[in-house]
Amino acid sequence: MKAGTRGSNLAMVQTKNIITQLSKITDEEVKLKKIKSTGDINKDSQLYQIDVKGIFTKELDKAVLEEEVDFAVHSFKDLPTELADDLEIIAVPLRESPREALVSPYQWDELPEGATIGTSSLRREAFIKHHLKNVNIKPIRGNVDTRVRKVLNGEYDATIMAEAGLKRLGIEKNIQKVFSPKYYTPPAGQGALAIVTREDNKYKKVLEKLNHFPSSQEVTAEKTVLEELGGGCQWPLGANAQAKKNILYLYTILLNTDGKILSQVSMNGALSEAEKLGREVGKVIKEDYQ
Repeated sequence: MKAGTRGSNLAMVQTKNIITQLSKITDEEVKLKKIKSTGDINKDSQLYQIDVKGIFTKELDKAVLEEEVDFAVHSFKDLPTELADDLEIIAVPLRESPREALVSPYQWDELPEGATIGTSSLRREAFIKHHLKNVNIKPIRGNVDTRVRKVLNGEYDATIMAEAGLKRLGIEKNIQKVFSPKYYTPPAGQGALAIVTREDNKYKKVLEKLNHFPSSQEVTAEKTVLEELGGGCQWPLGANAQAKKNILYLYTILLNTDGKILSQVSMNGALSEAEKLGREVGKVIKEDYQ
C-alpha cells in the first residue's frame, strides 16, 4: 500500500499518524510518496487570488487516479467542494480541535495600534476587520512552522492559525490565545483529515476502518454549506458543527470583505442527516444576503 502526501512538516506528520493507525488494523506495509501541490509551488500570492480549485489537493488526487498511490491524506478544509470522478472520501479519522489560535507576543485585546497581522485567508482577514480596527493586515505564506517563525522573528506582530496544526507539530507553546468558534469561526473542515482513494481501490475496506462517524458528520455538514453557496475559499464564511450524542449543532457566519456580518445561522438536526442540515443552513444564508 502506498500513501500520497504533501511534503510539508505538517502533512508528513499527519500522514505518518494515519500510517501508524493503519498498522494497528493491517499487516500491510504502507510506503510514503511526497507530491508537490500548486499551493506549495506558488507562495507569492494570496490564497484567494489563485484561481485553482483544490490548490493543495489537485496533484495528490491525480496521483491517486493514476494509481501512483493508493490513497492520499488531505487536510479536510483544503478539499474542493466536489471531488474528481472515481474518487471518494473513504474515511475521516477522529477530528482534532477545529478552533482558531492567535500566535503573537501580544494578548489579542492588547495588540498595539498599527500592529501587523499576517494572513493569506480571506475569511481570517474579514474576521480581523470585524473585531479589530487600526491594524495592518499583510499577506503571509509558508508552512505552519515558517509562519510561526516569522512572528517570532518580529516580521509580524501576530498571525491567526489552526490550533490543530500547531498541536500536531508539537509547537502549541506559541499559542497566545485560542478563540471560541462563535467569536472567531473556523473554516469548514478545519481540524479534520480526509482519506481519499479510488472507488475501485482494493484497500477500501481497510481504509474505511479509520472513519470516525461523528467527525465525518461534522465536516460533511460544514462542507455542504459551501456546496449550497457554490463557493470555496472565495467566501469569508465560518462554519462549525459539533456532534453531541445523536444531535448535530451547526453554527455559520458569513462576513463581507470589510468584516460586516451578512448572515449568522444556528441550527441543529439528527447526527445521521448532516448533509440535509448543511443544505438547510446554506439556503438560509443565501436568503439573508440576496
